[in-house]
Amino acid sequence: MNLQLARRIRDCSALPSLPAIAMQVLEMANKNDADIAEIAKVITKDAALSSKVLRTVNSSFYGRSQKVSTISHAMVILGLQSVKTLVLGFSLVSSLSKNKSKGGFKHVDYWKRSIYAATAARSIAAMSKQVQSEECFLAGLLMDIGMLVLDQTLGAEYAGLVESAVSHGDLAAAEDKSLGMNHAEVSGLLAEHWKLPPVLSVPMAFHHNSDRAEESVRPLAQVISLAGRCADFFVDANPQSAYKAVREFCQEKYAMEESKCNLLLDEISRRTAEAAPLFDIVIPNERFETILKKANEQLIEMTLHTQRQAAQLEVKASTLQVQNKQLKVQATTDALTGLANRAAFDRYLIEQFTAAQKANKPLALLLFDLDRFKSVNDTHGHPAGDAVLRGVAKILLSAGRPGNLACRYGGEELAFVLPGVARAQASHAAEILRKAIAAKPILFNGIAIPVTTSIGVALYEPGCLFREPAHLMKAADLSVYAAKHAGRNCVKICGIPKPKSSAA
Repeated sequence: MNLQLARRIRDCSALPSLPAIAMQVLEMANKNDADIAEIAKVITKDAALSSKVLRTVNSSFYGRSQKVSTISHAMVILGLQSVKTLVLGFSLVSSLSKNKSKGGFKHVDYWKRSIYAATAARSIAAMSKQVQSEECFLAGLLMDIGMLVLDQTLGAEYAGLVESAVSHGDLAAAEDKSLGMNHAEVSGLLAEHWKLPPVLSVPMAFHHNSDRAEESVRPLAQVISLAGRCADFFVDANPQSAYKAVREFCQEKYAMEESKCNLLLDEISRRTAEAAPLFDIVIPNERFETILKKANEQLIEMTLHTQRQAAQLEVKASTLQVQNKQLKVQATTDALTGLANRAAFDRYLIEQFTAAQKANKPLALLLFDLDRFKSVNDTHGHPAGDAVLRGVAKILLSAGRPGNLACRYGGEELAFVLPGVARAQASHAAEILRKAIAAKPILFNGIAIPVTTSIGVALYEPGCLFREPAHLMKAADLSVYAAKHAGRNCVKICGIPKPKSSAA
């Protein structure tokens, strides 16, 4: 650590201070005989803060069915730790957001990444069964606060350093090389200055090298480290490197396969959209699938480029063609089910919809939603859910004909594209597949798991109202919803009437 810079930071007059109410709540909460009623009184004195806490507690972010109307009630329902976390988070964000950059530091980008990291930390903590999920949320929110401190201390010098880093993942190394310490270490210094407990200060200080954290809090440091990588996926202009880092970290630390890693990122995307407005932070309205598609396309391009370069030196042109074909198959196939993946589905649906319009021919889309799939995972575990998805995928693949495409649309949703298939044929095919899926339970570890599916059928027919693939997809989705609403394990076809033939 650069002791001279550390001393300069400690002596900086613009060093962020812990807001008075946060300091008071923290001191009271750390006492062995903490009085919840007294803490609630202190929080209630700040009307704006109380309002934010209650709005958050009653929001979809916490998902409470019971309305909470007072701070005391919130502390009883959620516990002291949750409310303390919200008070510290709101008061610090409000206080720190008022600081102006001294050298062009981009505060808006900083807070976008912070809220993604915070919600990611909470989701990862729950996934890895860490009981301190609320502390993880706060540590994720504050882990990069050292960047604000370095901005206040070094001004334009630090803004230039941040700008020169290719990604946030490269920033710590650039800081170590240029400054002799990094923003994570500075975050740790500030946490100690504020007398935050080790459960917060250590993960903040070691979020770029969690393996060096002391053993007792290393699992929390790993949560925060992964949370930062997840945040990079959502905020980096080129998310492919962050996506690769997230997958590798999940596999190494949590033995998590790619499909579950994607589900985690999808949850983070949704949870951040709920949490950001509560902290008055604006994030782009970009869905996880869109970012994932972009990252996968970039990864494919990088892989293909690397493979082509290596092939030019090591293999013949024929070998290169084989390798490229294999890469394309991998890039368009869902690893779990062997079906086409979402990116391949999107491209194929556009191609076939355009072809159907030009040739004045029908196009059928079948959308499958496995019934009560969550209960399979909850009852038998995720490996059982994976076995169910593979079993259903096998049925779809066996039913396919040349020109058809079966794909995994996302999670437990599967899709079947049938070019040239008219309404009656599509409805009949859907019913046959529904019966085939329901006829034979999936065997997993000696347990027979019954499986049914709700199927929505939508059709492009010459003269119909659909003008683009999204219209067809929406109709199929609505048909699935109708099938589920009708009791599940049934087929519903889009309610738009068949076009009438023109008079002779």
